[in-house]
Amino acid sequence: MNHFDLLVIGSGPAGRRAAIQAAKLGKRVLVVERGRRVGGVSVHTGTIPSKTLRETALNLSGWRERGFYGRSYRAQKDIGAEDLRARLHITLNHEVDVLEHQFARNQVKTLRGNASFKDARTVQVSSDDGDLSSFTADNFLIAVGTIPYRPDDIPFDAQSVFDSDDILELPRLPRSIAIIGAGVIGVEYATIFSALDVPMTLIEPRKTMLDFIDQELLADFTSQLRDRGMAMRFGSKVECVKRSDAGCEITLEGNRKIRAEMVLFAAGRVGATKSLNLESCGLDCDHRGRLTVNPKTLQTGVPHIYAAGDVIGFPSLASTSMEQGRIAACHAMGEPAHEPPEFFPYGIYSVPEISTVGMTEEEVSERGIPYECGIARFRETSRGHIMGLDRGMLKMLFSLKTRRLLGCHIVGEGATELIHIGQAVLNLKGTLDYFVESTFNYPTLAEAYKIAALDAWNRMGAAQPKSEPSTHSAV
Repeated sequence: MNHFDLLVIGSGPAGRRAAIQAAKLGKRVLVVERGRRVGGVSVHTGTIPSKTLRETALNLSGWRERGFYGRSYRAQKDIGAEDLRARLHITLNHEVDVLEHQFARNQVKTLRGNASFKDARTVQVSSDDGDLSSFTADNFLIAVGTIPYRPDDIPFDAQSVFDSDDILELPRLPRSIAIIGAGVIGVEYATIFSALDVPMTLIEPRKTMLDFIDQELLADFTSQLRDRGMAMRFGSKVECVKRSDAGCEITLEGNRKIRAEMVLFAAGRVGATKSLNLESCGLDCDHRGRLTVNPKTLQTGVPHIYAAGDVIGFPSLASTSMEQGRIAACHAMGEPAHEPPEFFPYGIYSVPEISTVGMTEEEVSERGIPYECGIARFRETSRGHIMGLDRGMLKMLFSLKTRRLLGCHIVGEGATELIHIGQAVLNLKGTLDYFVESTFNYPTLAEAYKIAALDAWNRMGAAQPKSEPSTHSAV
């Protein structure tokens, strides 16, 4: 009874999708989760909580109505940390309930405890009370996710200095906050606090942020942040962080000091692999705790041990992690599985949202592809005016040779929803003509696709012949 076809370590997006996929193939599956409840980082400290916090902040602050009623408008005058947490706990309980029901319905067995390898075919699980159990399996999937990177010289205390997990249990809404790290997590939290009118400073040792985003889009986004009064200190390394009764003091290179009541350190995450005893099964990880896998099969260096999700690094998205888990389970069970599409959407749940798919203008230029771009501003759409949007843009890049869509980039309200239209056309090798000839609901923000396409069409010239459907490269 202690042998399974697939043993999954971790119940986040990759682990749960793999477990359910294998169970639907009639296999015996065990999921080991070290947390108090199933769901992993995605449900408890990452994707779902931060997006719930964002939505709560926007609703309580009246952010979406300020285009009409002014910057001083607030839906709720006094907002406290308990107001932000109330909706969070309701959402998390619902997510856990749905996941537990999925496991039960598909007869996936779950066990709470800390898993570690005894050898390449055996995993030992220790419970909170010290009991040890051993399990064997034909195949294993490591889907343990990541934990915040916590340097020893940062005085974390979850009261005034937080990591990206601690911040969800914020004891009070601060009078000011400084965020160290302008990656996706840092930018998301920075804009959430900014929407709550908390004075904030974003600190990044590099001179730029979000380098993978189209630079024109990023310039528009940065402009919006500066208009809101957000201070950005880029290009200076943090030398030390000190706590005091008055708050926190951050010293940067050059002896510049930044003071804030609270500090959030969000400069990276590391794979949660330290306790897995990987050496005993012939595996090792890099300095950030990440595992290397075959990108097509998700196999590690030990063929019957797979890894998926954030623990294997980029792109570290819940959406791609789910697909990785499913592909790994299918391969492990000897079932065919499609390869992931070439282009997947990337969503940043900042305020405003950013979402992108395909090549940026910089990438198109570097590859020497003749191209043209089309841009639509949300304020140019009737729906945007109805919603009170004065900012936001959609940008598309097209090949001059084939008229194929090369990339789609959006910043503004609903960007992470709107991007899927561009994603579908891109992966189906669609052209500019699709957008020009299609009819979109009116009034909608999706109408921006047609406006941007007509902008590109006017620049390219309507006389160019339409391309025939092709399986070749977009160049």
